[in-house]
Amino acid sequence: MMVLTPFQALIPFPHGSSGQQAATKQFLEEINKWTTQHGVSQLSWEVAVKFLMARKFDVLRAIELFHSYRETRLKEGIVKLQPQEEPLHSELLSGKFTVLSVRDPSGASIALYTAKLHHPNKTGNHVVLQALFYLLDRAVESFETQRNGLVFIYDMAGSNYTNFELDLSKKILNLLKGAFPARLKKVLIVGAPVWFRVPYNLLSLLLKEKLRERVQMVKMSDLRQHLPRDCLPEHLGGLLPLDAHGWNEQLLAGQNGRVDPVDELVGIPLADSSVHTPGLEAMCLPEFMAHLGRLQRSGIHLEYVEIRKEKPPGTFHCALTAYNQERNRYGDVLCLDQTRVRLKTRQNERSDYINASFMDGYKQKNAYIGTQGPLEKTYGDFWRMVWEQNVLVIVMTTRTDEGGRKKCGQYWPLEEGGQEVYSHMAVVNQRVDNHSHYSQTTLELHNMENCEQKQVTHFQYLSWPDYGVPTSALTLIDFLGAVKRQQRQAVKGMGPQWRGHPLGPPMVVHCSAGIGRTGTFCALDICLSQLQDMGTLNVCQTVRWMRTQRAFTIQTPDQYYFCHNAILEHAQRQGLLSASQ
Repeated sequence: MMVLTPFQALIPFPHGSSGQQAATKQFLEEINKWTTQHGVSQLSWEVAVKFLMARKFDVLRAIELFHSYRETRLKEGIVKLQPQEEPLHSELLSGKFTVLSVRDPSGASIALYTAKLHHPNKTGNHVVLQALFYLLDRAVESFETQRNGLVFIYDMAGSNYTNFELDLSKKILNLLKGAFPARLKKVLIVGAPVWFRVPYNLLSLLLKEKLRERVQMVKMSDLRQHLPRDCLPEHLGGLLPLDAHGWNEQLLAGQNGRVDPVDELVGIPLADSSVHTPGLEAMCLPEFMAHLGRLQRSGIHLEYVEIRKEKPPGTFHCALTAYNQERNRYGDVLCLDQTRVRLKTRQNERSDYINASFMDGYKQKNAYIGTQGPLEKTYGDFWRMVWEQNVLVIVMTTRTDEGGRKKCGQYWPLEEGGQEVYSHMAVVNQRVDNHSHYSQTTLELHNMENCEQKQVTHFQYLSWPDYGVPTSALTLIDFLGAVKRQQRQAVKGMGPQWRGHPLGPPMVVHCSAGIGRTGTFCALDICLSQLQDMGTLNVCQTVRWMRTQRAFTIQTPDQYYFCHNAILEHAQRQGLLSASQ
């Protein structure tokens, strides 16, 4: 016999308790198959009920709603709501959105959006939608709101054309029409100016017919036909003194230290949960070979195309600020705010930005720092990062120039005995060892601010052609082996002063943009590490997870296919295929 939690016991079951309990169980079984498959937290009973009540316990419609909600948040880059951090905190206190402290006569919550407080030139859509998600999520935590629904007032009174943004309005209505777990009773557009008629006609075309009936343009004088005066703010002809700032501030005060379970619904592992571990879809070598044989090159390419369709689950605000844009080698290769490496603040420095991202390895958080090939203006930033992150090994998978194009700056002294100073870091070339496919340079770093020094090993792989992928995967795998041996040796040399992960601090890995060859190198390391540890791997899962941390990792279908072929070549050389039969 199932024991109900206090919350479960509250749920009314008008058609017999077994009906809605069975629906909730069915919903959880179906959704939790998906969460297990994608390596994210399972849904709780309470969250399941929220989605089911929004669709009157129709399981299929509730599942559709769940995925619409999750995909909308992913599409808009709203993966983790942090109301105490800027710019969301200020947006929540701006008064633009609020949930009123009263309910309508049927018990529905009333949410209010005040258009005149929105200034598109000051606040981006992303932050506005974050605030809307946050406040509506808080509103539907109430069982009463789940049961009785939501009224949304779109207050345009006193607004100008400069306060209006068609794209934002589309996103708000799209969210309300089918991507939010609440019973939407009606949307009242109040006090719309004359110029709003044309945009409204466009917006109404977006709405499903059923919802279109619930969206109404209402004159301020007629608003009381829809809601009584004690449910309306004074400026809309009601009796409520509007104190959106105070109400939202009170709401925020109750959220300190609170972990939002809704953030777990987004469905792609985030920066703090995406350490690569074997999932349910991991393949043993015979399964991997069968998969590769079944799909062939064209099928693997199509698999990659599907991965590319997934938008990065985060934002690029810092990388896009005017001051930082010149620090990006390529304008379309940016690092996510959620995983970027932050330089330690120094006096007179305007920014902590460097185009570099923390990336997890196999069972190791922040195993790599994926970064672009340094620009001349960022040499000092690069060496600061190496120093601050205790980096022991740098992996470079490109030449400085290829095919007549500059791929990366010469950011270290090339000749033995050479010395260069970058900002407050002096770098000395102590030794160069040349191998058939790579060079290994021992560098000594001197921090001229504190007179300390460290040793770093720089590896440069030289057999990656200007276009395409290496002819032989084994040369890259041998290079990877040399890199890992040096990392282990350097960590061992640190002795007890290193107290972090046994595999040591992050390795810096870069090419030109920091996503193509860099991603290929890291994906191979992760997959081969899992193969060695567990006898299983999954290239698709590995690449998907990597792209949540270093956006757009693995740049071409050929690089993705190369990862598969490289694993196969490695397995053949190691005699693993015959052993796995």
